[in-house]
Parts: sequence; structure tokens; C-alpha cells
Amino acid sequence: MAQDGNGQCYPLAWGIVDSENEDAWTWFLTQLKEVIGDTDELALISDRAPSIKKAISIVFEKAHHGACAWHVAQNIKNKFKCADIMGSYWSAVNAYRCEDFAGYMIEISHRYPRVAEYLENEVGFEKWSRCHYPGLRYNITTTNMVESLNSMLVNARDFPYVALLDVIQEKMSKWWNDRRIVAMAITAPLTPSRESEFRPRFAQSNGRHTLQLNPVTYHVKGGELEGVVDIFNKTCTCKEFDIDKLPCVHAIAAAHHAQVSVYSLVSPYYTKEYYVLAYGETIYPVGSQSQWDVPNKERKRGRPKTSRFPSVGEFRKQKNRCGKCGAYGHYKKKCNSQTGSTEGNQPTDVPV
Repeated sequence: MAQDGNGQCYPLAWGIVDSENEDAWTWFLTQLKEVIGDTDELALISDRAPSIKKAISIVFEKAHHGACAWHVAQNIKNKFKCADIMGSYWSAVNAYRCEDFAGYMIEISHRYPRVAEYLENEVGFEKWSRCHYPGLRYNITTTNMVESLNSMLVNARDFPYVALLDVIQEKMSKWWNDRRIVAMAITAPLTPSRESEFRPRFAQSNGRHTLQLNPVTYHVKGGELEGVVDIFNKTCTCKEFDIDKLPCVHAIAAAHHAQVSVYSLVSPYYTKEYYVLAYGETIYPVGSQSQWDVPNKERKRGRPKTSRFPSVGEFRKQKNRCGKCGAYGHYKKKCNSQTGSTEGNQPTDVPV
């Protein structure tokens, strides 16, 4: 799952496997690599499941692997019982500058030293923090898009494989067609979501004092934070320009002073041209089953698993267990079973 220039889900590949294990992930990522290649500009964000981590290290030697910040947050709440620290945690996740990040980590460390140690040593700052991530993560900090897609297919996952693939194909065909129509109708230089994010920065850049330091570098003052902008390398000391690849208020002020189009500083991935290209192809039906090349492999017994595998350290809620019959989903007082059970109630939080 990727993200297009308009901030929408952009599925790259689909695969049906027996289970989520190292072999399955290695096979899937190997197929994916054939399509997208391997580069140090590639960011792979996932939960901290060991099978995914191992498969990524085997297949993608150049790409950078990051952890889903939401899964890390769930692990913190379940492991340390400190939901009240989540505000500081998410501020640290989204901090652009390391000095701001350090301030939020001090807050966490003063209140929950073990949480700070866990985030630094067990998870690693470079895995979940935007400012410490070594690659190009843009604005993606979680795997929420994947979870949204899973929710969309939750019922279809009970279908036979052919019917499931038909549902996926029809949905993707509609997405591509609808988004192609939207992309072709755009009159602004950027995609709608990026244009709405970009426009307010023009007003915020007004009144900034700009001093040219050399042919490509400008010192911009005014507002809560000043910045030094390099319009050639497309960087700013505020780091928003560097990470988002969208000019910050300092870069806009510098561009105006240099009489350079601000849109020339925007990543091409956010432009209408790239948005149209992203949905330029048509997704057709797969054709008659008589034309398929299906490998002769026996399917495992039982129904396919429909719930996702939990991340490392994540807890899952179980239904209440009856103290009389031992079944889940009701209490002893409401039990209709005629047979008793000597087993007591089990805890509702079960580590997996």
C-alpha cells in the first residue's frame, strides 16, 4: 500500500498466502521489488512483527524500514499503562526538529522513565520519529491506510479466492476511473489536498523579512520561528520543507524575494501531472478462468484467517468467559448450560 500525491490509498500489489509468516512475506516482497525496485528513497512502514522485519531486511537492502507509530502507541499503553502520556508521545512523533523532539522526550522521561527507555532502546528513535527517520517518510507515520483497506474487505475475505479477487478488481477499477476523472478536471498546479495545504502558507509568508546570503540561500525572519532556506537544494532549517517536500512559509518568502516560482520548489509527486499519470492506466477484469495459470498447490484446511496478526507486545481483548461452562461471550449468571465448570474466569487482556 502506497500513498498518492493527493494523500489517498494507492495499492501497489495484492497477494494471497497461506499465513503471515517469514516465507510468505519474503515471497510477497520479492514480487513487489520486481515492480518498484530498491532504493534508499524508499520507505517501508509496518508494525513490528518479526516476520515482516526479517523479510524486509532480506529483500530490500537499500530501503529504510520504519515502525507504525500507532502500533508503538498501543504497545506503550498496554505495557506501561500510561495513556496520559500519549499527547507528548504524538508530539514527539510529529516533531520536525530534533530540538523539539528532545523537549517532548524530556517530558516523557520525567514522568515515565521506562517508557522513554523503551522508545529509545527497544524500538529506536529512528523507527517512529519523523525527525530521526533516515529516509524520506513524508507525512506517513502510521499504517492506518492499510487498516482502512482491511476494513473495506473484511466481509469479502470470507469469500472463495476467485470471488475475493473479483471484489478487489472491481473496487480498484472504480477507484482508478473515478480518480482519473478528478485528476483530469484539476485546474490548479497541485493535487486538491496539497493545494489546500499549500495556499494558507502564502498568507503566512507575507511580511517576513528576507535577507539574501548568497545566490541560493536566504535568511527569513518573522513569526515564531526564523529559517535559513536553500532554494537550490530545497531545504530549510525549520525542516518542514526537507521532510514534507512542500515549501514552508520561509521557502515561499525566499522564492518571492528571488523571483522564483514557488511551485518549482514543490515535489513533482504533488503535481497534477503526476496525479494524472498515477491513474493513467485502466484496470481490466482478469478474464476467463480457463486462461489462468494456477499452480498445483493444496490449500491448507480450515477457514482463512480474517483478523490481522497483532504487533510485537500488543494486547488483544477477549470476550468475557463464563465461570460455569467456560465459554466466551457471556457471564455465569446468564449461562444456559446445564453442565458446570470448575475453571475460573480468565483475564480479559491476553498478551499475544
